[in-house]
Amino acid sequence: MAKKDALQFEKDLSEIEQAILAVEETGREYQKEASSRLAELRQRFSELQKRRFASLSPWQRVQLARHPERPQASDYAALLLDDLLELHGDRLFRDDQAIFGGFAQLGDEKILFLGHRKGKTTREKIDANFGSAHPEGYRKAIRLMLLAEKFGLPVVSLIDTPGAYPGIEAEERGQAQAIAANLLRMSVLAVPVVAATIGEGGSGGALGIGVGDRILILENAYYSVISPEGCAGILWRDGTRAEDAADTLKLTAVDLLALGLVDEIIPEPSGGAHKDPGTAAATLKEALLRHVKELRRIPPDELVHSRYEKLRKMGAFERTLVETP
Repeated sequence: MAKKDALQFEKDLSEIEQAILAVEETGREYQKEASSRLAELRQRFSELQKRRFASLSPWQRVQLARHPERPQASDYAALLLDDLLELHGDRLFRDDQAIFGGFAQLGDEKILFLGHRKGKTTREKIDANFGSAHPEGYRKAIRLMLLAEKFGLPVVSLIDTPGAYPGIEAEERGQAQAIAANLLRMSVLAVPVVAATIGEGGSGGALGIGVGDRILILENAYYSVISPEGCAGILWRDGTRAEDAADTLKLTAVDLLALGLVDEIIPEPSGGAHKDPGTAAATLKEALLRHVKELRRIPPDELVHSRYEKLRKMGAFERTLVETP
């Protein structure tokens, strides 16, 4: 039987995994008979997994980005960072659990860390609003980034949100203004900013902590102006066409790199980051450290200027001269 959390396109892989576990269990008593069966099953699993993940559709990538077992920013914080001192509150309204951060050590670099928190248990998910931040979350984030600028520390942010919370109370407290203020302030921060999308990169909710000198993305993460379901609802008034919308939105890591919106794709372990969080974290840490060290060597004025130029170059358009009679 396939694992309960297996995605639809993973069902056959999950069944082989379960068969491997069963043979390993019985193999303790019948080692000789089990060894050849195990070798056959592992070979089948490896070949099928390699073929399947070499040709994932955009919608399947979205499903992987949302996988319930996928490592979250809190998991990576535990694996990547030492001595994280979490800071709380926006000094205006409250402490939003959907965004967390503070001073930390990344390898041999002192940094200011930020990340979206989705929560693990039901209680944590409710407290963190499933990773959808309110305006006070973005105001907390920029407060911490200004502290990083004051102390000359690089900012490292991990993005994983379906989007900023669109509820009435969030709009009443200035959701759009809070995100816009973050975009403006991050664009001129006089310290290095490295952002990595590790799961979902939902619209302004992601951009609110995602404007930086280097934008990275994990292989099976996505970054989009809107969720596939939201796009389908607007274009076709049919949320069930999310798969069609995912194909249209150009939201995968490969699409984003081709469009010049991200700077590097970080590879994931075979089968996705949830299959081997330790390896995924080690690969992510190497990339983050490498970019932080490169950016550290750039003078602040030059850093801000190059970030401005990077942002100005985003987007593709054509000009057509129309001759008038």
